[in-house]
Amino acid sequence: MDISGYEYQWLVLLGIAVFFAIRLGVGYYASRKVSSATDFIVAGRRLPIYLAGASIMATWFAAEVLMGASSNAYQYGFQGVVFDPFGAGLCLLISGFFFIRLMRRARYLTLIDFFERRYGRTMGFLISLVQLATYFGWTAAQIVAGGNIVHALFGWPVAAGMILVATIVTVYTLMGGMWADTLLDFMQMFLTAGGITLVFSAVVRAIGGWDVLVANAGSMFTSKPFTLLPIPGEGYLGYDGLLGWTYWLAAWMAVGLGSIAAQDLMQRSMSARNEATSVWGTYMASALYIGFGVLSPLIGIGMFVLNPNLTVDQTEFVLVSAAMKYLTPILTSVFIAALASALMSTSDTSILAGASIVSENILPFLRNKKMDGKAQLLWTRIGVVGMGVISLLLALYAETIYKLATFSWTVLLVGVFTSFAFGMYWKRANLVGAVTAFVTGFTTWLILTLVVLLPITLVVCEGDYEVAVWDAAYIGSVPALIVSIIGMVVGSLVTQKSNPPLPLRDVDGNIIEFSNRLGINPLWDALRKLKPGEEDRT
Repeated sequence: MDISGYEYQWLVLLGIAVFFAIRLGVGYYASRKVSSATDFIVAGRRLPIYLAGASIMATWFAAEVLMGASSNAYQYGFQGVVFDPFGAGLCLLISGFFFIRLMRRARYLTLIDFFERRYGRTMGFLISLVQLATYFGWTAAQIVAGGNIVHALFGWPVAAGMILVATIVTVYTLMGGMWADTLLDFMQMFLTAGGITLVFSAVVRAIGGWDVLVANAGSMFTSKPFTLLPIPGEGYLGYDGLLGWTYWLAAWMAVGLGSIAAQDLMQRSMSARNEATSVWGTYMASALYIGFGVLSPLIGIGMFVLNPNLTVDQTEFVLVSAAMKYLTPILTSVFIAALASALMSTSDTSILAGASIVSENILPFLRNKKMDGKAQLLWTRIGVVGMGVISLLLALYAETIYKLATFSWTVLLVGVFTSFAFGMYWKRANLVGAVTAFVTGFTTWLILTLVVLLPITLVVCEGDYEVAVWDAAYIGSVPALIVSIIGMVVGSLVTQKSNPPLPLRDVDGNIIEFSNRLGINPLWDALRKLKPGEEDRT
């Protein structure tokens, strides 16, 4: 889609320019709040619930998610968006209930801190490399998406758009770190959520009301657009029987479980001012994400009612088309600018996540000692620049990297989630079990994807090799996760004497109390203001 012929293109350009300037200004403002690595990485652990919740929600509420959800729903209805927003909302609920409270209690700076203290520094280094590779790919994916959006909207070269997006994101993250990211996320949440609500309302009015939408709802490839379950006779995304149900489970788990053991989510949650705030901020983010995220697929279904004759390629920008057709020029410019802003919120998150792992975990492992506060802050900022530059080079080199980055969350599901979850809830989990879980899960996944499932998915996809690979990878993640769990249990049990499990410790080396680990904190503890001199221990 190219809006070079759009009458109010200049207004859209102005809106995006203003948003870019605001991001740089907020980065400079936030830089004055940063005096330590803790300030830079987790905003000094001082975020109140409204900032914590908005920041967590905005981390994933990105432009390509909103545009992809409307496109997928146009084609497959709600089946096409099980991954996101429904799987992502599930991830936030599970994280808040089972994991966030202990992570915040331990006062970690990165997810890797957990692996180092629970399984030892070797395991921490291994997971650091996996996470870092993931964030290089994911950041590059956001840069590619940004370059493509700039190209599609204005006709600029994709490379120029990628350089512009990468430069702005890297500069304001370099200045303000988590403080800048959080403040911008808070503003962006209102604009994106408000914009998607306005577009949805306009589409429903154009159809003739909600009742007319429900009565006439349809999608390109499914007969029941509002169902999340596999459809008898149609299956799930073209796969019937056991294969379809396995794919359906994989769709829920890819983000629903795979993104739990990821630095970006944990880093945002650990920035909250106490345990209760981190838990309830995550619940708040889940509610916001599902509540506003479902509007994008509803717009896709609505646009199918209004115009059912689009090709698959034409559905890619159905959300932007709806805004341009049914909103006023000013609202359209603000909404498209908000989409660009949302893309940057995801990019700054992944850049900061990767840089934090480098300074907090990888460099201390290689140097065999921790850095002091000033050195860590310096190296985290150097890491931000490095993440930005390397991710941009990857994006320029491989402009189709987006699906590979999405693919990377499945790597975390089959290789990392088991050791994280069992390390939290099974005292017998040890280093051998964790390594066994990673190796067996990852190896099983590769074999199933390339040897067992690919010949089957190629038939279903009618020879489309690229789509068949992604389908096989997702389907293969379910049995691979089961194998990973078996590997953890067996590997740990047979080596209890030779490799005794380590207790979970906080950042100061103290053993963490495992009681009250579930996310059932009183809401009042997350909302109340502290009295002068009172220490927050909730």
